[in-house]
Amino acid sequence: MRSALCEIKRFAMKKVFTVGIIGALIFLSSMGMAYSQEVEKKPPSEWTPVSESYVIGPEDLLYIHVWREEALTRTVPVRMDGKISLPLVDDIQAAGLTGRQLKEVLTKRLKEFIETPNVSVTVIEANSYKVYVSGQVRAPGVYRLRSETTLLQIIPMVGGFTDWANQKKILIIRKEDGKEKRMTVNYKKIVKGDAPESNIILKAGDTIIVP
Repeated sequence: MRSALCEIKRFAMKKVFTVGIIGALIFLSSMGMAYSQEVEKKPPSEWTPVSESYVIGPEDLLYIHVWREEALTRTVPVRMDGKISLPLVDDIQAAGLTGRQLKEVLTKRLKEFIETPNVSVTVIEANSYKVYVSGQVRAPGVYRLRSETTLLQIIPMVGGFTDWANQKKILIIRKEDGKEKRMTVNYKKIVKGDAPESNIILKAGDTIIVP
């Protein structure tokens, strides 16, 4: 009789233990799902923000976050016409603005629908600020920049000059107001500080040719 009671107790304890384990697993699973859903609402950590002075352009990818407004929080591309599309406000001009400026524009527009909109704008892919480097450099190609970059800074990025490079006659081709502008730059004078022009800040679409 006593052994039968012991067996019943063991069985009951096993059942309680099993139920407890299953309950714990269900709880952890639900917590994991909630956590993963929360993470999905935020941009991945590898999306490093660009500098605050970065000017948004076509092909950039933006993460727009409106606090407590999941329907408005999303990742949006900047179209070739320079605009983005969001619910409620439709098309908004983004190209030509910094992230902070676009935040102000969106906040103003959303006030028509939301009492106190809390908006943040993050450039997660800076695709518009690209320059083209060719000629006598060690790694010619297309370079996407994430912050304001000068001619002196781009040269190390392309691996430096080859042994045959003419550093005194670097050509920069730039489009301004629909017209092509050509500048010949003496790199050695810039390094020495003797150049009449200051160290040139590169603009999106610039082509640098090292003869």
